[in-house]
Amino acid sequence: MTTFIRPALRLLYIVMMLGLVGSCGGGSGSTPPPPADEDSSAPPADTTPDFSEADRAFEAFVEESSVFDGISYVVVDADGTLHTGIFGDHTEDTVVMLASTSKVPAVMTLLALEADPDVSFDMDQPIGEVLPFEGVYGDRTPTQLVSNTSGIPGLRQLSVYGPHLCQYSFDEAIEFEACGQILLSVPLPDSHDAGSIFDYGGSQWQLAGVTASIAANASWNQLVDQYLVTPCELQVFTFGNMWEDLTQWDGTAASLRGQLNPNIEGGAITDLADYAKILQIHLNGGYCGDTRVLSEAAIAAMQVDRGGVVAEDPVPYGMGWWIRTETPGVYDDPGAFGSVSFLDVERGFGGYVAIDDYTRTDAEAPVQLVRQEIIPLLQAAWDAAKN
Repeated sequence: MTTFIRPALRLLYIVMMLGLVGSCGGGSGSTPPPPADEDSSAPPADTTPDFSEADRAFEAFVEESSVFDGISYVVVDADGTLHTGIFGDHTEDTVVMLASTSKVPAVMTLLALEADPDVSFDMDQPIGEVLPFEGVYGDRTPTQLVSNTSGIPGLRQLSVYGPHLCQYSFDEAIEFEACGQILLSVPLPDSHDAGSIFDYGGSQWQLAGVTASIAANASWNQLVDQYLVTPCELQVFTFGNMWEDLTQWDGTAASLRGQLNPNIEGGAITDLADYAKILQIHLNGGYCGDTRVLSEAAIAAMQVDRGGVVAEDPVPYGMGWWIRTETPGVYDDPGAFGSVSFLDVERGFGGYVAIDDYTRTDAEAPVQLVRQEIIPLLQAAWDAAKN
């Protein structure tokens, strides 16, 4: 299988690893609320938050950056989109590769599958009981796989992945399930017992997707379509696999490769509107329109700390969400290129920030901007409007 992987690919993945672990003119869509009217017969004052300070911070970021020509974001609550900000060369229709910001939608797909009465799939069942082939990691469960606690070496060991690199190729000769068999059966150096260590990303995520597909007798993208795209009426969102050559992506869905061997942890593409709908599910009790996509229990399960309770290298992490312990109630899912999604469950809003520079020159900068400046500005605007 390794004959299909180009020699330069390994270097690309090492760079990707560093970013993923490290992440561990413009326009605006909001207007200030009108002044209160003392006339008691007037309608109630507008309580929509004024996010203009966050807009100015994003605009300044683009103006001062020598790397990023554009950035855009959307803020949602349980009822819908509150605000959209577009800066630089972005538009509302800009489509981006998400990298690890794919992880939350991937987990949502798995949990929706688990709830399907027509499919036998259990997040806590060892994958060896589902997969039609044997291997050294058969005792791991999907819950462990997508909480990075399976004991399977993550992206930190990418340089010794060898045949496991099949998961990052769009070569049509590499089949999704066949690659999964390699991941299950070829042991990696420094493997650990399940549930003993936090080790972010990599083969464990791909195994979760392969197990789901085999359990449902469907491709991964068929599952994504069934449980997310169709009920939420998403227009762009899907999974592919561009890691072998990022330069082949031209910003359009038509250029996406690797749909037959999609990368589960980092292969999705989206626009602002689609990801806004995905986030809204986490704030409205699990719905897209009138269709229940996830149970409230499933949403809560994604936020339970599993990565921070292991014995070795503990890091607060749920399933798809990093847990921001310094800001209670805040969860985020950053990607290697700088895109990031986040929730503030105590206040009841979430957001998604899109980045379309794939050079990885300064990919941590947008994530740090969001964590250190943007989220506090959004929280302050929310509190001012609601209190």
